[in-house]
Amino acid sequence: MRVNRQIRISPLRVIAADGAQLGIMDVDTALAAAVDQGLDLVEVAPLARPPVVRIMDYGKFKFEQAKMARQAKKKQHVIHLKEVKFRPGIEEHDFATKTRHAREFLAEGNKVKVTLMFRGRQIAHPELGRVVVNRVAAALADVAKVETEPKFEGKFMTMILTPK
Repeated sequence: MRVNRQIRISPLRVIAADGAQLGIMDVDTALAAAVDQGLDLVEVAPLARPPVVRIMDYGKFKFEQAKMARQAKKKQHVIHLKEVKFRPGIEEHDFATKTRHAREFLAEGNKVKVTLMFRGRQIAHPELGRVVVNRVAAALADVAKVETEPKFEGKFMTMILTPK
């Protein structure tokens, strides 16, 4: 945004501090009107013909914009990707614990990356790993949907779940 002496294009459409239109003026006249009121001349629509400027308190305007940006940032929720790791031969209690953690992550609104790690000769039987991954998807089907189908990458099989 251009302010006061930075505005060089003439003529300008001038809007008063209360929102009333003052008409089309040259830069010096508009700037003199703003200085008389103790305010600034701020360009609000530079692409319009003629450009639109407003007489306002620029410092207060910048403060209000920063305040609104802070409030908007405070209200936003950032989605994180949480990871839960499984093994092909996982026992029932460990499976229940890890799926409970994944359920909590999904309840918070985060995505969950389910990673199945193979070690040694386990990699020769990827179907055992796929069974575990599908079991996780079935156990969390009430709160999550599969975003990325299980895929095999090296020693890992990964799947991403998102909250419903």
